[in-house]
Amino acid sequence: MRPTTLCFPVRSDGKLLLGRKKRGFGVSKWNGFGGKIEAGENFLQCAVRELREETGLMAREEDLELVGFLDFHFSASPDLDHIGFVYFLRHWQGTVQETEEMEPKWFDPAALPYDEMWKGDRTWIPMLLKKEKVKGIITFAEDNEHVQDMELYPMPRA
Repeated sequence: MRPTTLCFPVRSDGKLLLGRKKRGFGVSKWNGFGGKIEAGENFLQCAVRELREETGLMAREEDLELVGFLDFHFSASPDLDHIGFVYFLRHWQGTVQETEEMEPKWFDPAALPYDEMWKGDRTWIPMLLKKEKVKGIITFAEDNEHVQDMELYPMPRA
């Protein structure tokens, strides 16, 4: 089970920054920014590093808002299983840039490209946008695309 992070920058007008994956796992899908924790990193450090590598934006760990904890299972490919801390980020420095890995674009929350995202996203991202913090398990079917099962619960308030 790989530990990962996922970060969604959110502008003051409510628009979310998503990136279209240009290579590797999840290619062509729109998603937040993140990836696997490297040796010696914690989840916050990983989120900050991945965001910088994938968008050019610089963030501070204390500006990351924990909004979810998800456990992703892939029935046909257990090597893809991963847990992930999900963050919103409302303060950063720098200008969004396209990178070798990601093509970033701002989206209005009412017009997210769910048909080009992971299938479970259309369920849990709207919960986050309604200020609900979620934890849960998302199990993908044998095709590694469709959701076989999803169990989502509210995260306890801090």
